[in-house]
Amino acid sequence: MSLNSVFGLAQTALELGLTSSLTVLALFLSYTMLNVCDLSTDGCFTLGATVGAVVAIAGHPYLSLPAAMLAGMISGFIVALLQTRMGINSLLSGIIVNTALYSINIAVMGNTSLLNMNKTVTVFTKMKDALAGSFLGEQYKLFVVLAAVVVVAVFLALFLRTRLGLAIRATGNNPDMVRSSSINPFFTTTVGLCIANAFTALSGCLLAQSQKSVNVDIGSGMVTVALASLLIGEVFLGKRSIPLRAVGSVLGSFVFRLVYTIALRFNMPAFMLKLVSAVIVVIALAGPYLKKELPMIRRRMDKRSSREG
Repeated sequence: MSLNSVFGLAQTALELGLTSSLTVLALFLSYTMLNVCDLSTDGCFTLGATVGAVVAIAGHPYLSLPAAMLAGMISGFIVALLQTRMGINSLLSGIIVNTALYSINIAVMGNTSLLNMNKTVTVFTKMKDALAGSFLGEQYKLFVVLAAVVVVAVFLALFLRTRLGLAIRATGNNPDMVRSSSINPFFTTTVGLCIANAFTALSGCLLAQSQKSVNVDIGSGMVTVALASLLIGEVFLGKRSIPLRAVGSVLGSFVFRLVYTIALRFNMPAFMLKLVSAVIVVIALAGPYLKKELPMIRRRMDKRSSREG
């Protein structure tokens, strides 16, 4: 493999990793901080992609970003409403909304499952024109997604230090204590899920505009990818300060996408990539437990060998 090929693989993985890291940061907020496993991620990702694509096709590329985030916030609000006001389990709430979003996404796309954006002006083509002639001209996609990730990561790091952010973290740690402290856990859960789903929708919007196409299955498996990336990030940087954990989430997303890209480079069938995702999640989840149990397993094996000897 030539040096140019290596750099090409790294750049592709970096662009995709940064784009999907927005979803990882969303999961960092909802799953790690708020302790809510939101399974509407796949549908919300697609919702952001479809809404952003439709608004961009209508001639408003910059407006597509806040429009997608607003759609994501509405999705998060509905998940929180089902969970907090209707007494539905958080997992079931996410599944219900994810199922409903499939029909909504097709309706947003105009009763079709695919939108072509080859002739559409997007935030990426706008940035390409703005950077034309400069040394960043060839890296316009990377510049856009990097700027988005930096803004979101900084926002999260600062927000989680505010009074409301601390209340959200406390809700994830001990909702009973929060309730006894006159903080409404329903409100903090709703705010957390709205913000998290806004980031997920932004991620979908950027991916659709980067690829210049969107289909109804663009978000399929994103919750698995985001969870795997989040866990990989914790392996690298551990559970330290909020800024470092946010950086770890972005790093985990890049590593995960790099594995994906290398697998495709070596002609792994595309249908096997979902299995790769599942295996990575299992390793990341079971790794700490097996590491903890390893000394005991070794002692048992030593006892067995001594008895047999």
